[in-house]
Amino acid sequence: MTDAAIVGTGPNGLAAAVTLARAGLSVSLFEKADTIGGGLRTAPLFDRDVQHDICSAVHPMAAASAFFRAFDLAARGVQLLQPDLPYAHPLPGGRAAAAWRSMARTAEHLGADGPRWTRLMGPLADRSRAIVDLLLSDQRSLPRDLTAPLLLLPRLLTHATSRSPFATEEAAALLAGVAAHAVGKLPSLASSAVAMLLAHTAHSTGWPLPEGGSARIADALAADITAHGGVFHTGHHVRDLAELGDIPLVLLDVSPKEFLAIGGHRLPTRYQRALHRFRYGPGAAKADFLVSGPVPWTNPLVGRAGTVHLGGTRADIIRQENATVAGERIDDPFVLVVDPAVTDPSRAAGGKRPIWAYAHVPNGDTRDPTDLIRRRIEAYAPGFTDTIVDSRGLSAAQYELYNPNYVGGDIASGAMTLRQSLARPSVRRDPYSTPLNGVYLCSSSTPPGPSVHGMCGYLAARTALKRHHGLDVPDLAPTRKELHR
Repeated sequence: MTDAAIVGTGPNGLAAAVTLARAGLSVSLFEKADTIGGGLRTAPLFDRDVQHDICSAVHPMAAASAFFRAFDLAARGVQLLQPDLPYAHPLPGGRAAAAWRSMARTAEHLGADGPRWTRLMGPLADRSRAIVDLLLSDQRSLPRDLTAPLLLLPRLLTHATSRSPFATEEAAALLAGVAAHAVGKLPSLASSAVAMLLAHTAHSTGWPLPEGGSARIADALAADITAHGGVFHTGHHVRDLAELGDIPLVLLDVSPKEFLAIGGHRLPTRYQRALHRFRYGPGAAKADFLVSGPVPWTNPLVGRAGTVHLGGTRADIIRQENATVAGERIDDPFVLVVDPAVTDPSRAAGGKRPIWAYAHVPNGDTRDPTDLIRRRIEAYAPGFTDTIVDSRGLSAAQYELYNPNYVGGDIASGAMTLRQSLARPSVRRDPYSTPLNGVYLCSSSTPPGPSVHGMCGYLAARTALKRHHGLDVPDLAPTRKELHR
């Protein structure tokens, strides 16, 4: 008999399965697509020797979260490669701001704002594990280290205002570019929290790329699940919870919209209404390019960065993000760019390399973003167009077809607002439980929210183990015997 079913094999579904299987439960996983991984898929798109990350590419939280610290990717052969320069932000006129792993080097680069950056990020980097564990928690329990909220709160309040505490455009834009990862209203408490989390980790655990692509993380998780008896069923779209029969535990790595589709008729009316009220944020529209060489950035410093933010000044980014939240189509959206071969030279082959990029657009936007993104890159890297060998675009609307959790292209699986950060997906003491006995939500629509950290799945599985089996979370680290299989 199967003890538990996991529906959806994104990072959270896989983390939940690892946790349950290691506790001794028999686990079956069901995936609509032909391959597992959700946001962790990597595949050749134009050239069989060049791998493209289909969704996520850079993984700060895979290096920092409590789940992955316990799982130990490095011991399992997954190399998280660290760029010396985690992110950069080009500005008009050939200027650029950059954040190095080294706090001192970053401060030196930022000149007059260097001391301000150090005062802001230094204490967070010094207490990085406590800060990460606070922000990647279930948002329901007190932190073990009470210095974390004391450090965070004044910073959140300061950077949630319309006035920047920085004197230079470079420093202000550098932090605003990180805040824009919230894909929502700027400035706000939610975007400020995202900025503090991501910006400080650049100086602690880093912004790494998995050697060989994001799928290496999914492969390691899947190998552990299989080694502990888990069974995968790919190409299996669960359309109704009734298909799972009498399996006593069901963990759903799905959005509230998908939960309503497969189990809504069983749910109490009040809970259905709560899920219908759940709001989705702006969309991501993605472009993949196969190019013949590195991006020819005007400022060569930008070409050394693992991640590049294209948004212009802080005022520009605020305008862009707030217009997108309002549903406006603009010609200069915020764009993120990654040239994986900068950090992982193995990603380039035969004189060709992948370029990963996406733009923030209104939810459900149907535009092919390829030319929009190409022009945004070209503005800071004249000649980029001439390096393009092939390309493809995926609109925000198409992103939902690729992964139903990305409603309207919302890769965060729910708007990152203050309310929805605390009540995600509804107001419940246990955010993972549902009114259906033995049925839990474990997607990014639950706390702590988006990113490849596995914590939603891990925390949901922890709740299920305790409630239904009286078990504590098992040791997730590989044993010596497992490592020598």
